[in-house]
Amino acid sequence: MLKLIYFKMRALAEAPQLLLNYSGVEYEYLMSWDHFDDAWHNVKPKIPFQQLPILIVEDGTQICQSIAILQLIESRLGLSISDPVKAAEAMAILQSAQELFAPLNPTVNFATGDEFNAKRDAMRDGLKNRFADLARCLEKYDGRYFIDDTPRAAEFAAFHHFDLSRFIDPDILNSFPRLVQFVNDIESIQTVSSYLESRPKLIDVGTQPKLIIDRRAQPTGVLKT
Repeated sequence: MLKLIYFKMRALAEAPQLLLNYSGVEYEYLMSWDHFDDAWHNVKPKIPFQQLPILIVEDGTQICQSIAILQLIESRLGLSISDPVKAAEAMAILQSAQELFAPLNPTVNFATGDEFNAKRDAMRDGLKNRFADLARCLEKYDGRYFIDDTPRAAEFAAFHHFDLSRFIDPDILNSFPRLVQFVNDIESIQTVSSYLESRPKLIDVGTQPKLIIDRRAQPTGVLKT
């Protein structure tokens, strides 16, 4: 079984989980301290590129870097795009979506009080500019998604950031009807909907971010609590 290793946060492991759940692939999500049986500061110097997430495949090979993880999952599921030009377009969209990681993900998962407010206000225009770019990409082809009617890595990476942006501003997507439709289409996929309903709930964003894990509110971060 595949193993996805990460932390208590809704960030770089989210798109891989969405893609795996969409396709019905069984995997195990493990916190760093549970998998390595050690604190992150001790583990970090010993793993490739000193960062997570890592996807561990059946033979024990460790695949790091979130885009590489998404590409591997996509390939194994037979979702790769055969047309090299369209495949390159999808990769460009994936990379553009991943560039939304900072400051959006750290702000939502960790910033509090005045720091949260300042970062939220500072990033709003940048988010809208990139959202406008992605909305134009969706309008190029006739399908529901960026290339056709099949959601792949690019779609789930984009969806994750659209979803996370609603913690910054619940109405931020409303200026982009095409993005609203895209989000609705992703959320209406049964396997994705089931995952979204069952994943740990992220609460108290901007004040004291926590995830509800095993019915217990736990602070986001890289430390075992």
